[in-house]
Amino acid sequence: MTSEGPAVIYLDHNATTPLAPEVAEAMAPHLGAEFGNPSSEHALGRRARQAVDEARAAVAALIGAAPEEVVFTSGGTESNNLAIRGVAKQAPPARRRIMTSTVEHPATTAPLALLEASGWTLTRVPVTASGTLELDTALGSLGDDLALVTVMLAQNETGALMPVADLAAAAQAHGTVVHTDAAQAIGKIPVSVDDLGVDLLSIAAHKCYGPKGVGALYVRRGTPLSPLVVGADQEGGLRPGTENVAGIVGLGAAARLAMDHLESDAARIAQLRDELWAALSARVPGIRRHTPDGACLPTTLLVSFPGVVGADVLARVPQLAASTGSACHAGEHTPNATLLAMGNSPEIAVGAVRLSLGRGTTRAEIEAAVELLADAHGALVATTPSPTSPSTSKGTPR
Repeated sequence: MTSEGPAVIYLDHNATTPLAPEVAEAMAPHLGAEFGNPSSEHALGRRARQAVDEARAAVAALIGAAPEEVVFTSGGTESNNLAIRGVAKQAPPARRRIMTSTVEHPATTAPLALLEASGWTLTRVPVTASGTLELDTALGSLGDDLALVTVMLAQNETGALMPVADLAAAAQAHGTVVHTDAAQAIGKIPVSVDDLGVDLLSIAAHKCYGPKGVGALYVRRGTPLSPLVVGADQEGGLRPGTENVAGIVGLGAAARLAMDHLESDAARIAQLRDELWAALSARVPGIRRHTPDGACLPTTLLVSFPGVVGADVLARVPQLAASTGSACHAGEHTPNATLLAMGNSPEIAVGAVRLSLGRGTTRAEIEAAVELLADAHGALVATTPSPTSPSTSKGTPR
């Protein structure tokens, strides 16, 4: 006989969101009786095709696109790869440069690294101390040799919103294709592909209360793009293979939920996020906030705890699910790379903890999280040798 442990306070919605009950309900028939292949001509296949078409229309409506401009994929990583590498395969020889930022997700940096290794030139635009793209630097780096601009819409750790619309307007004057990874933004803030002016936009279902393993890429009509995989003609030939009908239906249901709840969710979650910061800053002297006060996701609060390692703080509070954004190798914690890119010292960056709220977060959970984190930090500080202690080496950073 097993017993359930204490309830976990979940503040890691930027990593993944729970599957909404309405989404699970919409998916259920396609995991059972409605198992048809959308390419089949019989009744089961036609119903599967209709379900995929309805989901495509729902995703398109969420971002202000036409249904035929939505290509379903296995998630944000595949969408980014298809956008970046697919544009590169179509680019003329005179355009062999790509612009990006210094704080992109690995789903963007990894395909860019592949292209760089094959001879492409990358222009990496820095961010400001508040984590937003240095727009003037980006605008000054545009040119007719630029094949692609790829800059995320919302930074996954700080929550900072990037000036994608301003950059896109200037880039397209040079005939440059513009892509944005909107995985963190979809379902949290309003997103319109026409307002942004982008040609390509990536979506991940599990970031907006949908299932894992499914996503979409918006492809504006006329955008030159080559598939990464060949085999059949599904998804306009850009993503061949039998469709993940249940997952696609789940993404469509999540898109409809987002349209219904976006405004009310954002206001309530932002209020809780601000209360969380106010309480933490009152309880933990010297704590720093790295999420900007202005243009940012309502869900996200990136802080750094002074004098400690963020992972050590979280290790003391197993009742809380959150993340640090730092890597651990052989017991050594590396500083948060995004905070380093923003100009913070390694001592500050290693203390990072990202707290990301969601649709189900309550005020009681926020209050409990503050107590847990403040107590954990206090206990760590009390047991950490001071730099002047005889047991501490001279090289120990403050």
